[in-house]
Amino acid sequence: MVREQYLTVTEGTDIERPDNQRVCKIGIYGWRKRCLYLFVLLLLIVFLVNFALTIWILRVMWFSPTGMGYLRVTENGLHLDGESEFLFPLYAKEIRSRTDSSLLLQSTQNVTVNARSSGEEVTGRFIVGPQMVEVQSPQFQVNSKEGKPLFTVDESQAVVGTDRLRVTGPEGALFEHSAETPLVTANPFQELRLESPTRSLSMDAPQGVHIRARAGSVQALSQMDIVLHGGDGRLVLDAETLCLPKLGQGAPGPAGSSQGLYEICVCPDGKLYLSVAAARTTCHENSHVCL
Repeated sequence: MVREQYLTVTEGTDIERPDNQRVCKIGIYGWRKRCLYLFVLLLLIVFLVNFALTIWILRVMWFSPTGMGYLRVTENGLHLDGESEFLFPLYAKEIRSRTDSSLLLQSTQNVTVNARSSGEEVTGRFIVGPQMVEVQSPQFQVNSKEGKPLFTVDESQAVVGTDRLRVTGPEGALFEHSAETPLVTANPFQELRLESPTRSLSMDAPQGVHIRARAGSVQALSQMDIVLHGGDGRLVLDAETLCLPKLGQGAPGPAGSSQGLYEICVCPDGKLYLSVAAARTTCHENSHVCL
């Protein structure tokens, strides 16, 4: 740059100007000017491309003042229409469907719902897999529409709170241990069987066991013994006809004395046998059956 020299001239003074005075032009000229214009043009093109891409993204993603696409932001939370895919965990306080449709959670592997404590520890887990449904929780409970507990399971017991529990399987219900219930009944016109194939069958009640067949008979079959025991009371067989067809019989008495009548005798060990009836008891005479 050439610095210009300015001379102050007062009136009445004649000073000659130098002949070799040079004039300096201020600005950008030449190739620098062309490069500057080219750079400004490139910035303008980049700005237009970015603006066009922004408009295209807003158009494709359906951005709006209330949300994005099928996702809308409301006062109560987020409202989502249609199907959505979540690639990472979803944290929500409540998930509800619309009033006119159901809520569908679908996965190619399994669906897992976790409940965590304030310390990020899993306190409950619900897993729906391709083979089974698994619940990991201290207690699992199913309630009715009115809030009544229908089925409750914890580490110590399982409680069925319905008025009636029906087992419709062809093999019935299998209890490996004891079962407690006030009533066991079968469907109408079907038989009820209580069976223990390899062990004993015991029915205990503090105030008695009541077995009743409204239309039909009651059969008690055992491979070994059937014991009817009354601790403090008595055993009552109340029926119009009492048949004991396979009782042992004692030796018959004199001909014509029995007239086809017999009496039931009891051995010291509780065994029953028949003895020909007479004017007096003949149990002692025929007690050899007890030997």
